[in-house]
Amino acid sequence: MTKFRIEPGSVQETLIIPLYGRKLCAELFPMQYHDKSAARICESLDYDFSELDRQAESTLWRFGALEAAMRQLDMQWEIDDYLASHPRAAVVNMGCGLDQTGRACDNGTCGIYNVDMPDIIEARRQLSLAGERELNIASNLNDFAWMDAIDGSDGAVFFAAGVFCYLTFDQARALTAELARRFPGGRLVFDAMGKLGKKLMHQTFKNFGMENYDNCLFLEDVAEVEAWVPTARVSSRGYMLGYHDMSDPAVTKLHRFLARRCDDTVKMRIVRIDFAGKPE
Repeated sequence: MTKFRIEPGSVQETLIIPLYGRKLCAELFPMQYHDKSAARICESLDYDFSELDRQAESTLWRFGALEAAMRQLDMQWEIDDYLASHPRAAVVNMGCGLDQTGRACDNGTCGIYNVDMPDIIEARRQLSLAGERELNIASNLNDFAWMDAIDGSDGAVFFAAGVFCYLTFDQARALTAELARRFPGGRLVFDAMGKLGKKLMHQTFKNFGMENYDNCLFLEDVAEVEAWVPTARVSSRGYMLGYHDMSDPAVTKLHRFLARRCDDTVKMRIVRIDFAGKPE
């Protein structure tokens, strides 16, 4: 089988760390996290994982993998909760990368949509064929035309994992307002961090060549989001421990300590916005 080549320094390479992190977490913490797709996709890539394998021996790097996995579990919880009352809803992965959360939440009747930049969607296309109720959309999230392809007549739940931190405050607000306008009764879920978290990510932003780093979104208080869509209901939970107790015995005391610091000090949160109205 011909493997899909990931070129060093390419945009597609930015997908490798979260993908590898999910694979590693499924191996290290099997009682906490299940993700067979991550290992399968890694095996399908022509990429040198040796440096990541070396770093994976580090306790802090393993915590980073756990962090990525907990975020996905949080998103899945919110999606499943929405599908319980809207079983035919659209499940929309915004900035999807190579993530398969939509499929993990597939209830047999929902629609699954994956939105990302064209080169990322091409990688998805070559690595994983879209399912019967699945549509890949190549688009910049800030070009709202992609929303035309979403059938939200039976409800819609939008989620963005590790995406909103790369948007400016104004971009995040405009995107949220447009979703609320187009998809009444829908739900948006995304992760955010406080000012300290943004500082800690400074090098990551710099590596991506982001010139608008100072304007990127951070939330000291999720109440700031309420003004984006005054008619919506906003709530939040801790990123690491807000949904799950991390009871896997492989999760160390240090990991749990760091998890509490992430939720409390770094203000890593999962933000949920429920739009007013009913699906049209």
